[in-house]
Amino acid sequence: MKKKLLPIIMLLGQGMMYAQFNASLDSNNQYYVDDKKIKLAETEADQRFRSNSYLTMTYKYKQFTVGAQVESYEPKALLNYSPDFKSVNLGTYYVNYNNEKGVDVTLGHFYDQFGSGLALRTWEDRQLGIANSLVGGRVKLSFADDLATVKALYGKQRVGMGFDLSKTSVAGVDAEFQLTKALGSDKFDSNVGFSFVNKHESEDPNFINAPADVNIYGVRWNNEYKDFYLNAEYLYKTKDAIKMASAVDPVNVYSGNAMNVVLGFAKTGFGISGTLRRLENFNIYSDRERIGNQYNQALLNYTPALTKQFDYSLANIYVYQAQPQMTFFPQRKAGEIGSQFDINYQFKKGTALGGKYGTDIAVNFANWYGLKGKYRVYEDYNTVETKALDLGERYYSDFNVDIRKKLTQNWNTALIYVYQDYNTDRIQETEGHVYATTTVWDNLFKINKNSLKLELQHQWANSSYKNWAAALTEFNFKKNWSIFVSDMYNYGNDDKEKQMHYYTFGGVFRKNSTRIQASYGRQRGGLICVGGVCRMVPENTGFTLNINTTF
Repeated sequence: MKKKLLPIIMLLGQGMMYAQFNASLDSNNQYYVDDKKIKLAETEADQRFRSNSYLTMTYKYKQFTVGAQVESYEPKALLNYSPDFKSVNLGTYYVNYNNEKGVDVTLGHFYDQFGSGLALRTWEDRQLGIANSLVGGRVKLSFADDLATVKALYGKQRVGMGFDLSKTSVAGVDAEFQLTKALGSDKFDSNVGFSFVNKHESEDPNFINAPADVNIYGVRWNNEYKDFYLNAEYLYKTKDAIKMASAVDPVNVYSGNAMNVVLGFAKTGFGISGTLRRLENFNIYSDRERIGNQYNQALLNYTPALTKQFDYSLANIYVYQAQPQMTFFPQRKAGEIGSQFDINYQFKKGTALGGKYGTDIAVNFANWYGLKGKYRVYEDYNTVETKALDLGERYYSDFNVDIRKKLTQNWNTALIYVYQDYNTDRIQETEGHVYATTTVWDNLFKINKNSLKLELQHQWANSSYKNWAAALTEFNFKKNWSIFVSDMYNYGNDDKEKQMHYYTFGGVFRKNSTRIQASYGRQRGGLICVGGVCRMVPENTGFTLNINTTF
C-alpha cells in the first residue's frame, strides 16, 4: 500500500513546488462623531460607521497566475470617495500567462503604463480612491534578449464596482528598443520608445463636434553615460473635448501636447537634477462626462505635480496640483509650464561640516506658471493661441532646504525650511494668494531597543488660514508596539471659531506581516496628496481602525 501511495505523494509534492497562493486584507474603518467644532454634514449623518475593505488573492501555478480582488464599501464608503464605490462586489479579476521566452499575456483587469505615464497610466491608490484598471486583454513580447519590447492592449476602463465599465474602448501599442545593445556598446545606456493610444467614444449631443476617436502619439529617449542621465519625452493629442466651458462654446474641441525633459548628474555624495515640463490641454479621460471630476474617475494618464513631496503636515496645507487642463470658464487656462531642481550633497565624516557622522543636505526649488496665450471669445466659439516657452501668470513656487545629521550614536535630527508661493485664485479657482513659510525640527532618539520620535513644526502665512503650530511624538517599544500623539493648531486664523486643534492619538501593533492601527482625532479638511496626485477630504472627527495583513 505504501509503495502505491509513494508516486501519488511525490506527484502532489511536485505540484506544490510549482503552486503558490497569496492573499492580503486591507481594511480601513471609521466611525464619525460630532464635537463642539466639527459636525458631520446632514447629507452624510445617516451613516456614521463606514468602511473600505479589500481582499486580494493570487494563485500561481507554473507560468499561470490567477488573481482577484473583492472590495467592500459597506455600509458606505469613507467620506468623499466616489459614489460609484458601494456594496460588496468583485472589483478586479485576471488571468496571466508569462514564460521565460518573453511572452506575457493578461486577460481581465490589468494596470499598465506607457513611458512616464503621460500617454497612458492605469493604477490603484486606495488612499486617493483611484482604481482605473482596463478590462480586456494585454500582450507583452520581448525579443532578442530584451533588445526590443512591444506591448499591445485593448479594453474598457473600470469606473465603479463590479462590472461597471466606461462605454469608451481604449487601445494602445507601446514599443521600446535598446539602442545600446543594438550598437554592441557597454559604455553608455540608451533606449528609445514609441507610444500610441486610441480612445473611441460614441457621439454625444452634449459635446457638439467632439470626435469619436482621440489619438495620442508619443516618443521618448532615455540615456545614461557614466554619472549623467538625460530623458526626454514628447506627446501629441488629437482634438478632444474639454470640460463644457460655457453656453457660447458649442465646439468645445481642442488638440493638446506635452513635453518633459529631465537632466541630471549623480555620484557618491553628490547629485543634481532638473526637470522641465510643459502641458497644454493634456488631461485625458475615458468618459467625456467625467472630465475634471473631483474623484479622478475615468482618468487615463498621469500628470503629477512635479514639486517636492513633503512628509510634514503643515507643508502639505498649500500643496500644488498640476494644471494640465484647458478651460475658458470660469477662468481662461490652457495648461502649465515649469521646472523643478534638486541638489543633494553629503558632507563627509571628519570634515568641519560633516562632523563625526557626516551631514546630508538637500535643496529643492520649483516654479510653475500658466501658459501665456491669447484667448478670444466669440459668440459661437472660442480660440486660444499659445507660444511654446512663454510664461504666463505664476501659479506656484517653492524653495526647500532639508538638513539631516546624526548627532550621537542614539540621536538623529533634521532641520527643514520650506517657502511656498501659492496662487489660490489659479490653483483652486477661489480668491487669494498665499505666501507661507514653514520650519520643521524632526528628531529620532534610540533608547535601548526602543525609539522616540519628536517633531515640531510652525508655519507663518500672510492670508488664508494664517499661522499654524504642530507637534508629533511617537514612541516605539517592544519591537511590535507604538503609540503616538499629534496636534495641528490653527491659532492664527482670523475667524476665532476656526482657531482649533486638529489632534490625533492612537497606537499601532505590528507582528510579522500584520499591522493594526487604532486612533481617534480630528481630520483637517483640504487636499490629501499621494505622489503629486490629490483629492479633497472634508473636516471630520472620529475613530479609525486600520488592519493590514498578508497570508
